[in-house]
Amino acid sequence: MSQLGGETRDIDVEGVTVRCHVDGPEDAPPVVLVHGAGPDAAGVSWKKAFPALAGSYRTYALDLPGYGESDPVPQNVAPTTDFYVGVLDVLLDELDLAEVTLVGISKGGGIVLGYTLDRSDRVERLVLVDSFGLGDRVPGGRKTAVAVKTPKLLELSWGAMKKSRKVTKASLGNVVHPENVHEEFVDDVHREIRRPNSGETFFRFAREEMHLSGPRTNYFDRIPDLPVATLFVHGAEDHLIPLELSERAARVAPAADLSTIEQCGHWVTRERPEAFVSRLEEWLEAELTGDARTL
Repeated sequence: MSQLGGETRDIDVEGVTVRCHVDGPEDAPPVVLVHGAGPDAAGVSWKKAFPALAGSYRTYALDLPGYGESDPVPQNVAPTTDFYVGVLDVLLDELDLAEVTLVGISKGGGIVLGYTLDRSDRVERLVLVDSFGLGDRVPGGRKTAVAVKTPKLLELSWGAMKKSRKVTKASLGNVVHPENVHEEFVDDVHREIRRPNSGETFFRFAREEMHLSGPRTNYFDRIPDLPVATLFVHGAEDHLIPLELSERAARVAPAADLSTIEQCGHWVTRERPEAFVSRLEEWLEAELTGDARTL
């Protein structure tokens, strides 16, 4: 059984085994959940949302290569957003999925956005949660880009979190609202950090994607061409990826709704899971019944 409930499937993507968690009625509309970077995995970002959504939707949550229970990204492959877009394409083929709702948080948002822009024939609806890829600002600003370029700084910071749950908790408090740093949340993040070889793929991703001149992935100029209904969800107090990026993107997307979650930082799906699931299900129901409206 999956740690999220339901079942697990291991899918081969060009020699890399990718873990997929699956639950929900087999004849229900499919929803695919894609987590973010750092100490993340399906069992972190989607721990609360996955079982809730599986009550009404055929729900899939991926451990991206290099995260959770999936294989690492081969050393001869750059783990860029484009790489993960290709992984998602193969996974949807292997799962025999079409007309899906894609939901991505942070890095996962950039992945599902890039995929939708390239393969809109397979996507019915798109949900971007505190999403990467919406502008020319590196998440966390210039200090992130400097940290990424400073030799071994990421590894040292990760090592400190790996050794100490207290350091993990303090670091988590830098990206989420102070009132949302719950002990279970800290335990889940610390578990991922303590996995063998954890962080290695994230370090490579960060060095490929985060530059002093800006992020490698910036889809903002293509958002006016988004051909599917899109829901932007953003924590009102996200200091890593500012709310204004989702607000700006929602204004130029052809068919978009924006939902702001108050008293919430960057990790909406774990900080305010009930609010997130409620707004997502309300939006999906409106889209599926043709009664779409602004939230």
